[in-house]
Amino acid sequence: MPLYVPPAPAPALRSVLTALGSPTAVRAARTPSLCAAKGPTSAELPLPVHELDRVTAAGTSPTKLTGWRFLIRSGERTVAAADTMLTPDGWAFSHFCEGPYIASAERALRHAEAMPTAYQPRLLSVPELYMLTLWLHADCTDDGAAGSLAPTDLLVPLAPAPPGIAAHRPHRAADLLPVLTHRLTPAPLLGSPA
Repeated sequence: MPLYVPPAPAPALRSVLTALGSPTAVRAARTPSLCAAKGPTSAELPLPVHELDRVTAAGTSPTKLTGWRFLIRSGERTVAAADTMLTPDGWAFSHFCEGPYIASAERALRHAEAMPTAYQPRLLSVPELYMLTLWLHADCTDDGAAGSLAPTDLLVPLAPAPPGIAAHRPHRAADLLPVLTHRLTPAPLLGSPA
């Protein structure tokens, strides 16, 4: 099934294209693959980046939109990603990055395209666990900036995933959230020694 990629806000895309067109911004990025890219680069596959605020006892999971991530391609390969952030003046370029999450996200997206159900792809960050997941939202008509995590949505942890959580294995949100809740809940303090 095809993935229904939500359109990124035009100012977010413009800010990334401006940064790509600036030799100063690309050199300052210190991403070897982007600096070594030959030929033109393009910003593709915009994904809204949401952050998991908390997992509640009722199992609901409020998220907040923190930015948009664009994959940067040069020729036939992805060489980096560009992140944008929301500022008081609107969407602005944040930074270029590269590393294992980019290849992992591409792999997860390829697998999602082969699934029998259509999804809207997003990224979901769990900062406390240093975890990034591909969030496959079941309601393809939702605005990518809105919508909450539904129990039937799929979460695909990207590599490297936290210990004990398998990367690239799709989990229903209702199944993975309790595991994350357990990980995020502080252990009870033991009594002081006598």
